Amino acid sequence: MANPNPAADMSRRQQFVETYRLTKKTDPRIGLVLLGTFLVAGALGFAIFWLLPGSGVIAWIMSIVGALLLGLLATMILFGRRAQNSAYSQMEGQPGAAAAALRMLRRGWVTEPAIAFNRQQDVVHRLVGPPGIVLIGEGNPTRVRQLLTAERRKHERVVVDAPIHDIVCGRGEGEVPLPKLVRHVQKLGRQVKGPEITDILNRLKAIDARRGTIPLPKGPVPTSMKGMRGNLRGR
Repeated sequence: MANPNPAADMSRRQQFVETYRLTKKTDPRIGLVLLGTFLVAGALGFAIFWLLPGSGVIAWIMSIVGALLLGLLATMILFGRRAQNSAYSQMEGQPGAAAAALRMLRRGWVTEPAIAFNRQQDVVHRLVGPPGIVLIGEGNPTRVRQLLTAERRKHERVVVDAPIHDIVCGRGEGEVPLPKLVRHVQKLGRQVKGPEITDILNRLKAIDARRGTIPLPKGPVPTSMKGMRGNLRGR
């Protein structure tokens, strides 16, 4: 039977190829690593299924199928992790990198990129989710902390009872590196529930209406993060 959605399959293949191409830029040995992973995991899968009860042709077929399945599974998991690390390494230090990384968050989070921004391209992003309000700054540590302080005061005047968290994305002391940003945010815990999140979002409209739209600074941020969110998370 013909595939009812060939365009979607083509899009996934193109997405996979593009992710592999971007990964290879910072991980030149990715092809050999994936091949080795497939062979080792495949051999392990063959051995496991070969030891199961059975004999003859059926045992061979089951062992080969088990080798292929385990080999492909291990290869895709490893590829997802290495592709993600490669994307982070390409994004790190670029304007808007934190906003791109935050796209990896699943449902239940509302991301507002670049709610505050200065001429030096220091920027503050906002997350609203289970921990409450999370303000993430990226750029020069001194300047971005000033932006975070100003934004925190604005938010505290409008959303008095909501938890507010400040995070500076970077490699300095007290900062959160880009590859660990999503996990760090998720570990903040659940401090507000669904209806409270909706109420917070409604009250934040007052702040956003006064400041208008601030454009996210442009930069060579890899686009592969969007594809990995659904297909190559590997975490």
